[in-house]
Amino acid sequence: MRWRRRAALRRAAAVLLAAGVAAGVAACGQIGYYGQAIGGHLELMQARTPIDELLRAPATDADLRRRLAEVQAIREFASRELGLPDNGSYRSYVDLGRPYVVWNVFAAPELSLQAKNWCLLVVGCVNYRGYYDRRAAEALAAELRQDGYDTFVAGVPAYSTLGHFDDPVLNTFLQQGTLAVARTVFHELAHQLVFVAGDTRFNESFATAVEEEGLRRWLREHGSDELRAANATQRQRRAAWLALLQSHRERLAVLYASELPPAEKRAAKAASFAALRRERSALRAEWGAQAGDGRTVDDDLNNARLASLALYSELVPAFERLLASQDGDLPRFYREVAGLAALAASERQAALEALLLPEQPGRGREREVARGSQDGNSLPGR
Repeated sequence: MRWRRRAALRRAAAVLLAAGVAAGVAACGQIGYYGQAIGGHLELMQARTPIDELLRAPATDADLRRRLAEVQAIREFASRELGLPDNGSYRSYVDLGRPYVVWNVFAAPELSLQAKNWCLLVVGCVNYRGYYDRRAAEALAAELRQDGYDTFVAGVPAYSTLGHFDDPVLNTFLQQGTLAVARTVFHELAHQLVFVAGDTRFNESFATAVEEEGLRRWLREHGSDELRAANATQRQRRAAWLALLQSHRERLAVLYASELPPAEKRAAKAASFAALRRERSALRAEWGAQAGDGRTVDDDLNNARLASLALYSELVPAFERLLASQDGDLPRFYREVAGLAALAASERQAALEALLLPEQPGRGREREVARGSQDGNSLPGR
């Protein structure tokens, strides 16, 4: 069966590469980018081993066996209790021998918090560019800095192929522990459920909301007291870190939109990031550990870092409120999200921003009526 799988992967690679050329991706750098992306992904896919096979193998390390058994339980919970796709994803395993599967490059102009866009096959336009080789990611970041951009390179432990392939469990997130495994599986499967090409903020915020709700339900049913306490601490610290970043982001947005001369904006920007670094150091001292997600350093505190924050967190409260309006019923919630996904970009943005506003008497019912015609939409087959 493995030779058939390899043949299928080669055919998929040929189709993707041909599509890139046919779409007019004639620039050598763009073709090279697709080449590394396809090559890196197919190498990963060919290295998969079914988890069932590893659990049966006498040579499998005892700790790995325990972790993989736990992954299986989380994977079953995702489909059975959360209504996430029941397919071949996260039923195989790959040890890449490195800490991250890809490295994403984020960029933003010197005096703006608007993340740079890259338009790609299949997923449309996204606010980052991923590389399987960290050196390639750092090289692009260096080029962008020469062009005047702030940049941020983030190690990524997992990504979704939106159901086009059976995504494997990777050592890159398995090694981070039970909470990270559950978060990752729920988050990436959510991308297979609803995904809007070209709307990174919508996609990531939706998947993060599903991740948070899924983890809450999983811990309630299967988590130990120790895991629940660890999650509470993580959530508290992350909320404090995100609130700190958001406060600086809001002040900088006002600064960049002002009529001040560029030189004065640069001086105020430098002062703001200096203050942010001091406040981050205070968090580190309070917690006795590094603030944030553990993948960044002080030099990453710039416009690109703050822009990346918005992609994953800014709309999460809107999705949480939408779930609450459906009484926590996930299938109904997914239908509502699919309805939002079917809207034009401007209408989708307006609907999400309305969800972020404080509730007023009667306004929730008006939203239900306005979106009632979307209830019959089927979920995207991703």
